[in-house]
Amino acid sequence: MSTKREINVTDYANQITAAIPKGVLVTTKDGDKVNCMTIGWGTLGTMWSMPMMMIYIREGRFTRQMLDASQDFTLNVPLGETKTQKITAYCGAKSGRDTDKVKDLGLTLVESDLVKAPGIAELPLTLECQVLYRQLLDKNAVPEDVKKTMYPEDVDGTFPMCNRDYHVCYYGKILKAYIIE
Repeated sequence: MSTKREINVTDYANQITAAIPKGVLVTTKDGDKVNCMTIGWGTLGTMWSMPMMMIYIREGRFTRQMLDASQDFTLNVPLGETKTQKITAYCGAKSGRDTDKVKDLGLTLVESDLVKAPGIAELPLTLECQVLYRQLLDKNAVPEDVKKTMYPEDVDGTFPMCNRDYHVCYYGKILKAYIIE
């Protein structure tokens, strides 16, 4: 049985922000369906005087549908030198519409305390977050060089990496932070 050691998220801010570009998981749950997706973009900070984790999900992603339905998520971050590259590669390339990534990878789900989405023991630094706000990026305000590289018009929205779908920014209030041990 897993235990959770509660942490102050600011004590781990450098570790979280350093891990994001390498790949961390966002986990969602809607009904009995659990889905995890690798993200490489995120912002940890303060908004409206609350600790906040902002995550960016493309419009066409299955995770977006799950987030819109559930209104909560966990952010799952590897700790130390754990070998999670196989997990993040698979969760970034496969869609939860088509496969059960948790089952495929044999991930260990740990029930959360305050949100529906579970944590994942293999990526033990866990933030439980409640979606307070979401905003689609304004494509007219995105710099042209970024549009060309990150939002190529000729790449279908189902492509797992850069494609024509813009991101929705989800502002997740951090309700609880802990390490699964």
